[in-house]
Amino acid sequence: MKKFCYKYLLILFIIVGFTAVLTIDWQRHNIEANNKTVEMVMDYESICELAKTMGVSEKEMLRQFKQAGITTLAVYETTLEKLAYGGKLTVFPGTKILDDYRAGLLQEQTWLQLVAKGDIKPEEVYIVGTNQAAASEVKSDLERRLGAERVNVLNQQGNRIILSIKTNYEKAMKWNLGLPTDEMREVNNNGFLVMARPTNYNKVKPEDVKAVFERLNGINVSGMMFVAEEILGYPGNIKETAANMKKRSITFAMIEHPSQLQFYNQAGMFELASLLDYQVGRVYRIAKDEQPKLKVEEAVHRWAITTDQERNIRINLLHKYDKPEAGEDLIETNIRYITSVKNELIAKGYQIGKASTFPPFYPANWLLLTAVIGILAAAVLLLGQLVPISARGAILLLFFWGAVSLLTLYKGSGVLTRQVAALIADNTFPVLSMVWVLERWEKLNKTPALLAIIKEAVLGITAATAISLAGGLYVGALLGDVRFFLDIAIFRGVKLTFIAPVILIIFILLKRYSQARESSEKACFGEWLQKLLNYPLRVKSLIIIVFAGIAAWIYIGRSGHTAGVPVPGIEIKLRYLLEEMMYARPREKEFLIGHPAFFLAVMAIYRQWPRIILWSLIILATIGQGSMVETFAHLRTPVVVSFIRGIDGWLVGSIIGIAAAASIYAMSYCLRMLGRRPA
Repeated sequence: MKKFCYKYLLILFIIVGFTAVLTIDWQRHNIEANNKTVEMVMDYESICELAKTMGVSEKEMLRQFKQAGITTLAVYETTLEKLAYGGKLTVFPGTKILDDYRAGLLQEQTWLQLVAKGDIKPEEVYIVGTNQAAASEVKSDLERRLGAERVNVLNQQGNRIILSIKTNYEKAMKWNLGLPTDEMREVNNNGFLVMARPTNYNKVKPEDVKAVFERLNGINVSGMMFVAEEILGYPGNIKETAANMKKRSITFAMIEHPSQLQFYNQAGMFELASLLDYQVGRVYRIAKDEQPKLKVEEAVHRWAITTDQERNIRINLLHKYDKPEAGEDLIETNIRYITSVKNELIAKGYQIGKASTFPPFYPANWLLLTAVIGILAAAVLLLGQLVPISARGAILLLFFWGAVSLLTLYKGSGVLTRQVAALIADNTFPVLSMVWVLERWEKLNKTPALLAIIKEAVLGITAATAISLAGGLYVGALLGDVRFFLDIAIFRGVKLTFIAPVILIIFILLKRYSQARESSEKACFGEWLQKLLNYPLRVKSLIIIVFAGIAAWIYIGRSGHTAGVPVPGIEIKLRYLLEEMMYARPREKEFLIGHPAFFLAVMAIYRQWPRIILWSLIILATIGQGSMVETFAHLRTPVVVSFIRGIDGWLVGSIIGIAAAASIYAMSYCLRMLGRRPA
């Protein structure tokens, strides 16, 4: 930055912006630290099914799961099939009644009279209910879904009622018919909260929404987790749903997508979340087809570390195991599973109960503006490494970008401005950290001694890590509001952050070290770029480019949430080990690639290795620094976890780097000694 004589002014802006960043990140940390209550949820039906399978009473089974740690039971809407199986209703197609009549099997006078009057039709469905509450709820919901004209009372004597429905028998048996109040009361009576799982109505009306919540009167409901592709009230009555949920303090449970990027898509969910002031609990569940492949210990590990700690999951929707593990029966396996998850969470400082939610937190605009100006100053500082910029040009750029940011933050939502600024920070700070060490390395008095190499590498990587972590904290602050915590709003441009720092550092290296450097200092940037583009390539250079392209494909494919490159089994075991040993598992790109390459880059400079090796090592080191900043773009991960992950990566990577440098030094010493031996 020799020609960038006004760099100290820009650095001052960066420091001032960083004070605002620390303020926001501290506020964010306090909010995240208070969001520590995890709700343990299972399906009510699955526990009842397990009780029947094992020949245990439902009450005893519920008691054991309550003691193990389950706080809440999910209750789905009932169906005619469930009610018939439970003995609460009897359902016949009209053809069955008429067949029995013709075969002489129909004996009861009520049915004989109905057939004689022509009230029994083959295309209709008939419901006989002796459970008055269940029959009344079914009749009410059928009228809402089909219309009152298609539901008729044929006979009512005492507690028994006979209904006729004009519909198809097979389809009617599967229809959702509202939340069963008797099941929800049974759940509450056994000490559990209710997680209501309603479906939406076709052509939903305000009175339909109201009817759903009327069934919740007197029920202790924790949250609402909607079923199918729409939330209750979509499209025109979401406000009615939100008002009823707010009135009852019901949490909106949003299920994380299997790709770990946002949620299962349900129409209207983001509008409802906004109307509820983001009183949302993030839900995770291990897929039913995946869980049988996991041992209990592996499933427990996933819940405690990679789910609740790192992704702000506060509602654990657990499925039961359908096969016992060795030496246990099915009940013992499931109870051990639930108990182990609860104990692991408590050991990590979580409480078990109704899921805690974030307050509607949004950083002050003046703090955000100060942080944005700091990022813009860093961008101008980096731009000066690529193209000649005068002091006046730098100030004008900073003023223009600052004015645009001011208008968008105070006159609009400012979300796009913050996302763009975060993207700039994500790509700027790792490159600036490497520019700083490159300038430092140019001024060194180089000696081939191993201790000197290690000392310089440790100092350099510590300073570079500090700059990169500062950039990460910038990202964490700029996008630090409740929408990003919940993954409702997300960081854009993740794939770009994997490759942009590499491209930028390559251009900087070419500008500093290529044959075009001498002329570029006298000529304009365009002339330098033209000379660079006209530079001839050799076959070996093309081969290197091909291999670099393959490496880039693997690098990009392994990144993000939809990786196309499989993860080797040995790497999965390494991850598991690091998660057990460390508070936050560092990324492989940092401690296995980037940071060791940093140490070897210092050795390459001290030992005057070929330039192509040095450049390759610098590029790998930049990848490590970029990974540290990009970690903070995962906004659902608490900011302190991202920070500690970076520190852990720096520590482990430095140890590996020292070992790699020492090994190469020892190998070269041995080869040199062997070369000196007489024939």
